[in-house]
Amino acid sequence: MKNDIILAGVGGQGILTIAATIGMAALHQDLNLKQAEVHGMSQRGGAVQSHLRISDAEIASDLIPLGNATLILSVEPMESLRYLPYLSDQGWLVTNSNPMVNIPDYPDVTKLKEEIEKISHSLILDAKEIARKAGSTRSSNIVMLGAASPFIDIPVESFEFGIGKIFGRKGEEMVNLNINAFKAGREYALKNC
Repeated sequence: MKNDIILAGVGGQGILTIAATIGMAALHQDLNLKQAEVHGMSQRGGAVQSHLRISDAEIASDLIPLGNATLILSVEPMESLRYLPYLSDQGWLVTNSNPMVNIPDYPDVTKLKEEIEKISHSLILDAKEIARKAGSTRSSNIVMLGAASPFIDIPVESFEFGIGKIFGRKGEEMVNLNINAFKAGREYALKNC
């Protein structure tokens, strides 16, 4: 078992929370885990990406070679396309449809969606709307994690364990809210892939 995951987005969208939750889920399964530093200017709304490698065997490097990512999980559509050279032929791109328009020459959203839809293994979803229906738009990053979870070789129970560990200090209500967001994202992916 091996999952090489690129996490992509813009600072403030919850990339670190996604990475920490996946990490807790992997550790719950006694898997090996390596994560590269998050790159970017997250405090300024700049592009952020992280490499996350999970395996039942030893992992030599925390960086994913070009063409080897099994998953690109992006919380922003333009950022999903930035890392396509890393995606393997059988890898999946899972991205939010909601743009974070933080630059003056942000590409046309319709054209972005068209480019994403050209990728044979892609899923684009409105994470904000799904999160709203699940109870909180602030949980859209966890909706994205849920949508990507069918493409990560970790059982659902371990993801829920990870959510409990990450959000537990904020109380049971916050844990349950995020588990609901995770389940809503996963359900969307299972119905639409």
